[in-house]
Amino acid sequence: MLAALADSPSVIRRPLRARDTSLMAAALNSLGASVSDGPDGSWLVTPGTLRGDVDIDCGLAGTVMRFVPPVAALANGVVRFDGDPRARVRPMGGVIDALRALDVSVDDQGRGTLPFTLQGNGSVDGGEVTLDASASSQFVSALLLAAPRFDKGLTVRHRGAPVPSLPHIEMTVAMLRDRGVVVDVNDNDSSNASWTVHPGPIAGLDEAVEPDLSNAAPFLAAAMIAGGTITIPGWPSATTQPGDDLRVLLTSMGARTTLDEAGLHLEGPGRDGILGLDADLRDVGELTPSIAALCVLASTPSRLTGIAHLRGHETDRLAALVKEINQIGGAATELPDGIAIEPAGDLHGGVWSSYDDHRMATAGAIIGLAVSGIEVEDIATTAKTLPDFVNMWSATLGQQTA
Repeated sequence: MLAALADSPSVIRRPLRARDTSLMAAALNSLGASVSDGPDGSWLVTPGTLRGDVDIDCGLAGTVMRFVPPVAALANGVVRFDGDPRARVRPMGGVIDALRALDVSVDDQGRGTLPFTLQGNGSVDGGEVTLDASASSQFVSALLLAAPRFDKGLTVRHRGAPVPSLPHIEMTVAMLRDRGVVVDVNDNDSSNASWTVHPGPIAGLDEAVEPDLSNAAPFLAAAMIAGGTITIPGWPSATTQPGDDLRVLLTSMGARTTLDEAGLHLEGPGRDGILGLDADLRDVGELTPSIAALCVLASTPSRLTGIAHLRGHETDRLAALVKEINQIGGAATELPDGIAIEPAGDLHGGVWSSYDDHRMATAGAIIGLAVSGIEVEDIATTAKTLPDFVNMWSATLGQQTA
């Protein structure tokens, strides 16, 4: 998105090619930017005049349905947004209400969700907007990413319960600053925070994308269960990705980790050595399904809290985890802001539903390493962020795929 709004072309090296990112590229192409393949597998992104009278398929990608509308407001003409059936229940009100407060016309027929139609006028005045981002940090990031192109820039004020996944907003701010955008931040109180993006150009860059550290979670979990050692190459020594917290979380559960130039090395304790976890996962909610899967196999109780916002993800992940864990003999209870899991010695096989949710699918795969007879429904849903998961998983386990 930043490359599409920049003042010069960009090269994105080692892009993650998955359903979510392909939908983002398609959306930006529809709006008038050019995202094309480079000779070395990179993406070449050339900004263009933003145009309307287009349809945007959001799939089930929160980034597309939330990040693209503020960009579409800069286009001339009508932009129609829709997505998968499950996408139509994901919260969108924070972005829709903020755009309306900025005098952008959005018709959602009062739903606060997809589908909706936006009327772009070629520019957004900007200024100041107040919203409740307690349902998703993406509401804030969506506005910040487009704000340099608003005539007056934008101040976003959050008022409400603490913002979940705050490190994702910090990542957004860091990426804006890397591209020469001036951003002021006041987030000492995550219930009363503000971010100001000053208007100005966004510089094009030639940049390699870090590995998606959250995608490493199931592979690290495999070593936790098997008691083996695994290396994730290219793990950055310094990063704004919340997924880096896997090192601390898995160490608390019994792993030994080291980080060097070759990558992250993890030695797992084996199934009998996995410890339960009592942790606030507010900042790393996307790791919850993988962590919960390990907690099912742990020898001590677990409480994963601070994650009420997961009810508005690809599915209601708290309800889904509790249902799937309990139906294979586990002992999980839904909390107001999380999930409690007790040790269970009589786990058994069964169909693990994926709910069209890539994280739920990989959670089932993790448990299937230790519990015979687990069948993950629609493992192909992992293509949302990791299209080669099946082959990578099989290779990790020393197996071959048909």
